[in-house]
Amino acid sequence: MEQFLHIRVLLGIVLGLAITTLLKGLARFVQHPGRERVFWVHIGWAISMFTLLAHFWWWEFRLVHLTQWSFVSFAFLIVYVVVLFLLCTLLFPDDIGDYEGWQDYFLSRRGWFFGIMALVYVIDFGDTLIKGREYYDAFGIEYPLRNLAYVVMCLIAMRTRSLRFHRTFVIVSLLYQLSWIYRLYDFVE
Repeated sequence: MEQFLHIRVLLGIVLGLAITTLLKGLARFVQHPGRERVFWVHIGWAISMFTLLAHFWWWEFRLVHLTQWSFVSFAFLIVYVVVLFLLCTLLFPDDIGDYEGWQDYFLSRRGWFFGIMALVYVIDFGDTLIKGREYYDAFGIEYPLRNLAYVVMCLIAMRTRSLRFHRTFVIVSLLYQLSWIYRLYDFVE
């Protein structure tokens, strides 16, 4: 238990930075509503990332059941949370002066954003296995199909500038993510 609390502190620091990045980025639109034109797909992904971070924190509570920790497991989790932080910094960079606005920025950085997001869903397999094979198997076939579907959709999103695709992807992703969390993680054991 003490090991987990020690590990959780560093995870919490990086996760806190990621959440701060999102909240500060979203606050820009409230603080200066006329300065930058909002691109709702971009905002949708910011909300999706916030949900993913909250889900990550809730999911990681399961790590309390691990009795032995290795540095490899610890390093793996740090890499995972750093990758999540990188996604947040891609959503809200310090400056978008080189772009015509948030839509131009988001579409021009979609390769990086969705490439890293695809990586998140691959990394997630390892994170789930760290909690044990029994835990992984408890999700049934939906879990691997879910992660593989996200990887495929992210690979498509990297390639296409279609606003219809991006609008649909962010809406479906957020709705599915909320459904997944509610169905599986309403209560912690």
